[in-house]
Amino acid sequence: MEWMLRPSAPEDATWIAELRAVVLRDDLSRLGRYDEVRVRQRFLDSFAAEATQVIVVDGADAGSIAVRPEGGVRWIEHFYLDPAMQGRGVGSAVLERVLADAGGQTFRLNVLRGSPALRLYLRAGFVLDSEDPVDMFLTRPAR
Repeated sequence: MEWMLRPSAPEDATWIAELRAVVLRDDLSRLGRYDEVRVRQRFLDSFAAEATQVIVVDGADAGSIAVRPEGGVRWIEHFYLDPAMQGRGVGSAVLERVLADAGGQTFRLNVLRGSPALRLYLRAGFVLDSEDPVDMFLTRPAR
């Protein structure tokens, strides 16, 4: 399996919003927060093509990851991978590349409570900063 990252374009927004709805459905439903319209609209309202890369696996678009700088920290956002690609090492490899390409800066992200993605972030060196009933906020200190 081969993967690469390509810059996103404005026309990627709709399919990434659909992917987001699929990927987050179970976790948001478990938390009593799934809303068929809101799950897509929240992404569309914040999509920044210039900060987003598309994950391409074996020539097909399979996910996204955005990195947004804010006050000396880089926020990882909109990291979604097609469920058919999950568990195959692609997410770990993408995250490793993004972290390495940033030259040792501090990263932050939030993940839904109870999400299996938490294991990925902990393995990558993120630590829990705070949490609320829905989200867990993690930081990976500069290295």
